[in-house]
Amino acid sequence: MSDARHTPSGVPVDVVYGPDPPGTFPFTRGVHPTMYRGRLWTMRQYAGFGTAEETNARFRALLAAGQTGLSVAFDLPTQMGYDSDAPLAAGEVGRAGVAVDTVDDLARVFEGIPLERVSTSMTINATAATLLAMYVVVGEERGVPRTQLRGTIQNDVLKEYVARGTYIYPPEPSLRLITDVFRFVAEQGMPFNPISVSGYHIREAGATAVQEVAFTLANAIEYLDHAKAAGLDAAAVAGQLSFFFAAHNDLFEEVAKFRAARRLWATIVRDRYQGTDEQCWLRFHTQTGGSTLTAQQPLTNVVRVAVQALAATLGGTQSLHTNGYDEALALPTEAAATLALRTQQVLAYESGVAQTVDPLGGSHYVEALTDEIEQRARALLDEIARGGGAVAAITRGEFQEAIARSAYAYQQAVEHGTQVVVGVNRFTDDAPPPEIPAPEYSQLAAQQVARVRAARERRDRRVWRQSLDALADAARGSAPLLPCILVAVKARASVGEIGHVLRGVWGEFRPPV
Repeated sequence: MSDARHTPSGVPVDVVYGPDPPGTFPFTRGVHPTMYRGRLWTMRQYAGFGTAEETNARFRALLAAGQTGLSVAFDLPTQMGYDSDAPLAAGEVGRAGVAVDTVDDLARVFEGIPLERVSTSMTINATAATLLAMYVVVGEERGVPRTQLRGTIQNDVLKEYVARGTYIYPPEPSLRLITDVFRFVAEQGMPFNPISVSGYHIREAGATAVQEVAFTLANAIEYLDHAKAAGLDAAAVAGQLSFFFAAHNDLFEEVAKFRAARRLWATIVRDRYQGTDEQCWLRFHTQTGGSTLTAQQPLTNVVRVAVQALAATLGGTQSLHTNGYDEALALPTEAAATLALRTQQVLAYESGVAQTVDPLGGSHYVEALTDEIEQRARALLDEIARGGGAVAAITRGEFQEAIARSAYAYQQAVEHGTQVVVGVNRFTDDAPPPEIPAPEYSQLAAQQVARVRAARERRDRRVWRQSLDALADAARGSAPLLPCILVAVKARASVGEIGHVLRGVWGEFRPPV
């Protein structure tokens, strides 16, 4: 079967145009020689709703609509290591994503979904090791071996100190836990990315495109340095990393950002860790910019999302989430989520963006932007290195202050009208935003509280207690933690109980003032 491609007018389209072929170091033009000609990006829509059953229903609907990968959003108590009946969880159960207390909750999320045939991404950081262990146990209890579980766990706690705040432990024990995940995934032969180093949340907090690249890669260097110090092969770990970036509204700067990030990371891995070509790949997921969405004139967000998704695909992303137009108002409705997926499908099958590799390569403007972003990001990385690296900069609050200054400058530009936001400071109207009914969260929380309490009653208390004692002993020493967490998860220890044990040994992080 011929792979010849043509425009609608019958003009033949080559795989790539110009010199510097994709799939060769430093991968400015893409990590694969044929990119989307060989395989489209994964359409991975992020979803998570209150209960496991609701999340499962949304996943099934998205898969039926043509989605090719799953992405799980967890509620804040799960992210912060608290059970749904903890006092600090009050008012937050199920609001930002699905509530997962025990492995049985995660099993319900994936009920009827063949884990051996889907790729699953889990946006979880401080409690990532626990959720990965739960995913492994769900697979095992269904007869799916670890070697068939594909996906990505975010597991990027450094950006939590910088941008989101869902950290638990101080940096050093957190980095130990992350390194243990690296070791576990490698030893088990899992086709699983053990971390997704996230620039998305850094950008959403107000960083510029240059800061997003520099701070993300600085964090990635910190992870590889810790892996090396723990006796792992840093170059091999680099080959397992994935990244997560935002796509915002300036089409050409965003395309150039992705190209510059690939080139810069390839050089870092080769020069610093002696990585081979494939270990130098910067593979990344993209999400369109949630912070760019407006409650005013929400249908305008459909256009913003389409432009941002176009930037991601022109920039060579490996997977993509497109936001629902109503997300500035509430969790996306099923209609909005389906339209967001259809946006990707139009790009993939109707726009021609997948016909050739790096369509904007060779544009004088895009090439100049790529060079400039790379140079500015490299200068920031050099400055971070002189200060002792990412952890030192985060501990001093330097990343946080730089992002706050950029966010303030942007907001000033919006308020002064020099940065136009359609429907907000120009082309406005008096129409109120539509009302979207919210779920009955109090009823949902009561259901989840009852569920976790019933789970505690059913388990073997002696086995459960022994598993948590063994985890505490491992945390106090230097033994690998993932095997202990797996045993605790199988004994039906909860996210909150595992978090409580580790808090008791390591304490909690207190941010710089």
